[in-house]
Amino acid sequence: MELKLKRPIVFIDLETTGINVSSDRIVEISALKIHPNGKEQWLNTRVNPEMPIPEKATEIHGISDKDVAGSPTFKEIAKNIAVFLEGCDLAGYNAIKFDIPVLAEEFLRVNLDFNFRKRRYVDPQVIFYKKEQRTLAAAYQFYCKKTLENAHSAQADTSATYEVLKAQLDTYSDLENDVEKLSAFSAFNENVDFAGRIIMNEKGVEVFNFGKHKGRPVEDVFKEDPAYYSWMMNGDFPLYTKKVLTEIKLRTFGKKDK
Repeated sequence: MELKLKRPIVFIDLETTGINVSSDRIVEISALKIHPNGKEQWLNTRVNPEMPIPEKATEIHGISDKDVAGSPTFKEIAKNIAVFLEGCDLAGYNAIKFDIPVLAEEFLRVNLDFNFRKRRYVDPQVIFYKKEQRTLAAAYQFYCKKTLENAHSAQADTSATYEVLKAQLDTYSDLENDVEKLSAFSAFNENVDFAGRIIMNEKGVEVFNFGKHKGRPVEDVFKEDPAYYSWMMNGDFPLYTKKVLTEIKLRTFGKKDK
């Protein structure tokens, strides 16, 4: 089943130096843009992470320091990536928890203000876990009846993810072919930041989702425990989480002034 799209959607897969969203860097990015008319457009590039690639990471994706020595840095290609993604919804296998947060961190490092809140996110992994609970390779075999060759190659994984999502639409009659509905089904929580440290509660209020203030409105915590903001800003939290915190903090000041 082909996707019914109101605007383009981009499937993304990243290969990185590791799995720490806050500190690891992109070494390869593959993005497949699907236009509403079905036209496909690719963006593939290796990236110099400006840090050594650990052997354990190389063992997984096969990309070494030597392979990216002549590749552009993220700063050099950030604007081109932003242009490619502009006006599009985003999708990817485990993208909501990893690929998209990592990409957001990279944009923030180079001071490129790409608005991630303007788009919807669809994650076939979440759909798969809710329906079958398997890996990407198993999902590809289960839904597409194919063996995933070159797993952990960004382009192979990206293409497979797109095929899996289309096959999921064919498999589940209750899965509506609409990006907004797929995005809602892909979400575990209504995250305010990608890391899920801050979520929306049932009343549409931003609350902390961890630690001693879990479940409490962020604005209330900042008023009663101002040091908590400083602790988080100085802590090992993703840049995007800190960006969201600062926006809420500034908004709180604005309310005081009224």
